[in-house]
Amino acid sequence: MPSYKILFLDIDGTILTPDDTIEASTKEAVKQVKDKGVDVFLATGRPLHEIQEIGEELNIESFIGYNGAYAVHRGKDVFLEPMEAETIQFFLDTAKQKGHEAVMYTNGKNLFTNGDSKLTKEFIKTFHLKQNEPFDAKYIDDILGVTLLNVGKNEPSLYEKEGSIHLSTVNVAGVKDHAYDVIRDHVNKGIAVQQVLDLLGIDKSEAIAFGDGMNDKEMLSLVGEGFAMGNAHPDLHEFANRQTTDVTDSGVYNGLKALGVVRVD
Repeated sequence: MPSYKILFLDIDGTILTPDDTIEASTKEAVKQVKDKGVDVFLATGRPLHEIQEIGEELNIESFIGYNGAYAVHRGKDVFLEPMEAETIQFFLDTAKQKGHEAVMYTNGKNLFTNGDSKLTKEFIKTFHLKQNEPFDAKYIDDILGVTLLNVGKNEPSLYEKEGSIHLSTVNVAGVKDHAYDVIRDHVNKGIAVQQVLDLLGIDKSEAIAFGDGMNDKEMLSLVGEGFAMGNAHPDLHEFANRQTTDVTDSGVYNGLKALGVVRVD
């Protein structure tokens, strides 16, 4: 059996269930792998300043946030790559023209183009966002990630004209019919994972990852063992070499059990 040294876990739909809880089996799986000396990262599209409670609940101190724009290993920065101001301005102009809304994340704030809209309020409630402010142009050089709201099924291409980016559906009930994360070709979870592996001297064959959304495809493709959750976006499976059960059916635990990393009860 390979000696696994690192585990990357997406949050929403992977460790966090639709009712915003973490299954006892997931907590047990994380504890067991940590007890074996395996490094564990949360790898998410969420801003890092909004996931500290989840990290504390699982005793995890290493993170990849903003879909790969910022990575931290045990309190030390690994990777930090803001988006280009020109790209942000293009998104703002397009959103205004088309009646879309944008959520932009800095290292500390969630900035909204329309904080009073129904969709924005639902988004804030869904992800329990707290550090919220209206967007101000003074932050345009500090944006690490963007989520677009109220985007129609055939409209992502309006933003992909900018080049070197693509939009990924936010695979969370209540928002996935209109919310899209902006993913950069050269800044994504896969790129951040590679940066972490290089820093720690770990080969990709010794790495495991779990995800459910299309923003996880680069990460699952990169590692030796990439698991698509049972509730994953249908198109994600081609980027994973393994599948597991749903987030509500011990998906992380069952996947790690299949690898022999956690005990079989």
